[in-house]
Amino acid sequence: MRPDMTTLRNDFARTGFAIAPNLFERSEVQRLKLECIDILEAAKAETGTVAGHGVYVGLAARSPVFQDAVGDARLLDILAGILAPDIEFLSDKVVFKSESMDFASPWHQDWHYWHGAHKLSIWVALDDATVENGCLKLFPGSHKSAIVHDGDAGDGHGFGNRLRPGAVDESRAVTAELEAGGAVFFHDLTLHASHPNRSGAERWVWIPTYRDANAEDSDYPWAVAAKVLRGEKLR
Repeated sequence: MRPDMTTLRNDFARTGFAIAPNLFERSEVQRLKLECIDILEAAKAETGTVAGHGVYVGLAARSPVFQDAVGDARLLDILAGILAPDIEFLSDKVVFKSESMDFASPWHQDWHYWHGAHKLSIWVALDDATVENGCLKLFPGSHKSAIVHDGDAGDGHGFGNRLRPGAVDESRAVTAELEAGGAVFFHDLTLHASHPNRSGAERWVWIPTYRDANAEDSDYPWAVAAKVLRGEKLR
């Protein structure tokens, strides 16, 4: 079912995120998950190790499947309503939890990792995402301003920018349980985290990031697959 654009736009403006259940078919995200697995295997063969924190950046830089996926009209139609009419893709990543990578992601705002113009990311569930297997949680209204973050906790889980434990009132957080194919669109100042994976099973998610193609922003060296997907870049 086509998501209600007015509801998504209003939700995003009010809370800093918008949830679009069942945006993709289950068979479509299963194909994306299998492509992720192939990319990780190829990268591991090249370097000997990969995704030590359960994160691998740069799927579209390696894969025609993801080069097409980042420009899917279902994503761009929503982005046009909540981001900008001229849309530029920057980069994407896969984040996976497993029996061995079962830790929760700490509360953080993505903006602290890139600064500059504000960007929007999409958390696309490649498996059913539940509290038990480590789904996303978000803090409504936190997109209004940047919050001072702490550094890396030294726990080996990555996240060099994070809030200290207990800094967020968890009772106000929204847990985004989704069936495979659902998506969460969120501002880069929206505080978000994930539950730990207590299921003993895998949970994979794909996260592409976009910006207004005409925003004053940096040229990021890591955005090697960046491209304008809708509209034009005038600057």
